[in-house]
Amino acid sequence: MIDRYTLPRMGTIWTQTHKYELWLQVELAVCEAMEQMGQVPQGVAARIQKKVTINSSRIAAIEEVTKHDVIAFLESVAEQAGKDGRFLHAGLTSSDIVDTSLALQLVEAAQLIREDVRGLLKALQDLAFAHQDTLMVGRSHGIHGEPISFAWKVAIWYQEFQRQQFRLEAAIADIAVGKLSGAMGTFAHLSPAIEKAVCQRLGLKPAPISNQIIQRDRHAAFLSTLALIAASIEKVATEIRHLQRTEVLEAEEFFEPGQKGSSAMPHKRNPISSENLCGLARVVRSNSLAAMENVALWHERDISHSSAERIILPDSTILIDYMLVRLTKMVSKLVVYPQRMMATLNQTGGLIYSQRLLLALVDKGAIRKDAYEHVQQHAMAAWKGKGSFQDLIVQDPFIAKHLSMKEIATCFNPKAYLRYQQQIFARVFGKHVLRKSSTRTRSTASKKTSTKRNSS
Repeated sequence: MIDRYTLPRMGTIWTQTHKYELWLQVELAVCEAMEQMGQVPQGVAARIQKKVTINSSRIAAIEEVTKHDVIAFLESVAEQAGKDGRFLHAGLTSSDIVDTSLALQLVEAAQLIREDVRGLLKALQDLAFAHQDTLMVGRSHGIHGEPISFAWKVAIWYQEFQRQQFRLEAAIADIAVGKLSGAMGTFAHLSPAIEKAVCQRLGLKPAPISNQIIQRDRHAAFLSTLALIAASIEKVATEIRHLQRTEVLEAEEFFEPGQKGSSAMPHKRNPISSENLCGLARVVRSNSLAAMENVALWHERDISHSSAERIILPDSTILIDYMLVRLTKMVSKLVVYPQRMMATLNQTGGLIYSQRLLLALVDKGAIRKDAYEHVQQHAMAAWKGKGSFQDLIVQDPFIAKHLSMKEIATCFNPKAYLRYQQQIFARVFGKHVLRKSSTRTRSTASKKTSTKRNSS
């Protein structure tokens, strides 16, 4: 699955030929429903289906004259269907066919994206379990804060994509709607019973009410969901870019054998996948804005939305498919450097334990304001290179009055910051997954990471 973006599965959904295939599918479903209700002679739909093949070139040639794609499609079908062709499109308007088949296309595309999200979640879970004991420094404002595990960072990504998964399911339900209500949506020439029967055949819900089109807030919600997925992809990619910076180098994208980073500088190993994903996220976000602009149309409809949708719907689904698969590959092969993370954790000489020391003093009866000032005084001195933070702390009479040497040393233990990690991970991944996977995955992944580090 990781290399699936080399296959045109998503692109095939958006070809002209497939679009016309879906148009024909909707037309035939209407014909079949009308047969069942005695409004069309029996066997018409079956005969048309047997005779008609999609000829995109012929449709394009007719459209050159008609300047109307649905009419061109219907004329092409009628040429092949013979006298049975007169039963097609009875009581329908173009948008009945176009919007209902578009819903089918979007559901097909969303199912692939759903599969992609599941694959990414699996890769993120594996990475998190592999690094439950990998300590690193947490940062706020880009400045060292307190110890975390690398698994904690990854678990946050995992939980975010779980939320995106829930949003995607809601968006699929919202977009899986058809309408066959005619020119103004009033069912003047076709009954709601036909619409209900056809939508049931196609796996869609009938729109509770419509005008000439399915309302575009549904499409805007779908593309907004894709934009949110893109934003989360960019979030992960941005973090990996930061971690790969030379002065940080706590993790990096896998550098393939034979890969080159720069035409001028042979030493370069650039985060090209992450940068690519950050750029593509901007495109998906801008497309979601265009979808929102499509919500407000003139009266019962105009076609200002149509031209934009021919771009933003294929492009956004194809891009998200590609981005999710590429991120999954990147996460699966991510090179992590635990020793570098630990070295960075210790870089400030224990300054990151200032809050733990402050709280220990308060717990022993010190006034918080006084405790804060003493701890900060020594922290600022350590920042200026006047000694290690822990050495300065143990020499302070105020602190020695409240804390023993052993109690001070306990404040500088990074593992204390992970004492609730398993409890929180059970919230994220589920207790059964943790019990089954944590020990085995950690040891396996440790060997895997070591191999990758040596090979790179």
